[in-house]
Amino acid sequence: MHARGLSLLSGGLDSQLAVCVLRDAGADVECVTFATPFFAPDAARKAAAALGVKLNVVDFTDDEIALVEAPPHGFGGAMNPCIDCHATMIRRAGEMMARLGYDFVATGEVLNQRPMSQNRQSLGVVEKTSGLAGRLVRPLSAQLLDPTIPEQEGRIDRSKLLGLSGRRREPQFELAEKYGLVDYPSPAGGCKLTEKGFGRRLKDLMVHEGLRERRLVELLNIARRFRLPDGTGVVLGRDAAENAALVKARAPTDTLLSPISVPGPTALVPKVCTPDGLDQAARLVCAWSRFDTFSGEIKIKIVSGETTAERAVPRPYLREPFLPFQLC
Repeated sequence: MHARGLSLLSGGLDSQLAVCVLRDAGADVECVTFATPFFAPDAARKAAAALGVKLNVVDFTDDEIALVEAPPHGFGGAMNPCIDCHATMIRRAGEMMARLGYDFVATGEVLNQRPMSQNRQSLGVVEKTSGLAGRLVRPLSAQLLDPTIPEQEGRIDRSKLLGLSGRRREPQFELAEKYGLVDYPSPAGGCKLTEKGFGRRLKDLMVHEGLRERRLVELLNIARRFRLPDGTGVVLGRDAAENAALVKARAPTDTLLSPISVPGPTALVPKVCTPDGLDQAARLVCAWSRFDTFSGEIKIKIVSGETTAERAVPRPYLREPFLPFQLC
C-alpha cells in the first residue's frame, strides 16, 4: 500500500519539490498551507494548482499571535518565532493527518539551509515539539536523517528520497528543471514577521493595544503608524484605498478623523489617551493633507462612537514635528 500524507506547501520551490519527490517515492499526497495577517496563502494556491494537488488552507492567526506573545524558543532576527511557528504548523497538520487517517506529514525543509531553524538540533526540536516523531518526513534531506515509520514499512521508497544539505540552491534548480517547475518565488521573504520595520509596528501594538483584536493586527499591513507623546496611536491612510480600509475597519470604540475642506488622509485612532492626543491626531491629519493652495484653518471631521463633530485646525506648514513619532 502507498503511504498517504499531508505535505506543508508554502508555494516556494522547496515545498513544491517535496511534493514531487514524495510522488516519485510512491506516496499519495495532498497539501496544507496556513494563513495569517503575516503571510498569505496566495503562492501556495498557485503552486497547488500547478502541481494538481488538493490544498487545505488553515487559519493560523490565533496560533501565531500566541507564539508572538510568548515564543518558547525565542525569536529570530526580528519578531519571528520560526522554530515554534514551524513546530505548531506541523502539529496542526498532524491533527489533520490523524483525523483523515493519513500516515505522515511532510515538509520541504533542507538540513542546514537555514543556520538557526534548519540545523539538525532545530529539526529535532520541531519533530519532538510537534508530537510527530517517526511520522514527519523531510523528503529533500531524508537520506541524511533517521528513517521514518512509513519508510521503515516500505510504504515510501526511501531510495527515491534525497540527501540535500546546506545553502546551495543549484541542486534545487536542477530538480525544478527535471520536474518542470518554472514559477516559484524567491526563497527570501514571504513572512512579515521577519521584517524589522514590521516588527517595530507589531511590538508597539502588542505593548499598547494588544494583539487580541484581529482587525488591528491586519491593519499593520497598511498605512502609516504613529505613537504620539501621550500614548495615543494613530493609523494614517496613504491613499484612497487605505482611507476606505480604515473606515471599514473602524469599531464603535474607535475615533475616525478626516479632512473636510481639503483632500487628505483618514486617521483611525483605536484609543484616545488624552484630549491632547486627539488634538495632535487632528494636526497630524492636517500635516499630511494637500493644503498647498489653501489658506486659513482646515476643518476636520471627527467620528467617535455615534457622535460626529468638527474641529478647526490652523493650517500646518511642516510635517517634521511628527516624524519622530512615526513607527514606520
